[in-house]
Amino acid sequence: MLVAAAVCPCPPLLVPEVAAGAAPELDAARAACTDAIGVLAAARPDRLIVVGPAEQAGRGPHPQGARGSFRGFGVDLDVRLGSFDAGNAENADNADNADNADNAADAERGLPPSLAVAAWLLGRTHWTAAPLEGLGVGEPLAAERCIQVGGDIAARADRVALLVMGDASACRTLKAPGYLDERAAGFDAEVGRAIGAADVAALKALDAELAYELKAAGRAPWQVLAGAADGAGLSGELLYEDAPYGVGYVVAAWS
Repeated sequence: MLVAAAVCPCPPLLVPEVAAGAAPELDAARAACTDAIGVLAAARPDRLIVVGPAEQAGRGPHPQGARGSFRGFGVDLDVRLGSFDAGNAENADNADNADNADNAADAERGLPPSLAVAAWLLGRTHWTAAPLEGLGVGEPLAAERCIQVGGDIAARADRVALLVMGDASACRTLKAPGYLDERAAGFDAEVGRAIGAADVAALKALDAELAYELKAAGRAPWQVLAGAADGAGLSGELLYEDAPYGVGYVVAAWS
């Protein structure tokens, strides 16, 4: 059952080493992410699942200890998704040799950027509250499938927490990555309202085609969250909402 969730944006610029001059305009977002992850730890979960958008190569499961890198952004910085311990003791006790080999292969195939940012955030907060794993989801994943995946995640343990990575539209200004789209501000406002209110029905109903047109990479992860939270009765708190660089960023905690 889902007992807590944190929603965070996933721009690599959150990592000061990636952002020239540390991008002080993102300090408030970084602080809000730290607070949201603190809510996850306080919930005392049995397992943390980190969900984020991914291109084809990064889709699917990523075990605890999987490597991520920011070298593609010109920075000599590597991260791991949680402390690496060969997939944690539970896997070592319960998996056969073939499963262990698969886990080792997954750990070395590389995290997508969204999960690398999550790994940096978790390392920054010294996450030790529960075993964890990652899941990269693709933009084309239909809402119905996202919701089903979320339901499956929530059923995996008595107390499941989610760290959900994803950005809103990338079309808020003329200099935004997707240029200016007049629909973006309204879309982001509804996303911020729904995430801040833990409005599961509204997240399920997000328009996937519009999200794609507005380059909102968080749509699929947010709908995974909606599936996991269905019936959990969680309440939400919006911790941060802004659009630096013309991209919508939202941070919230559900408990």
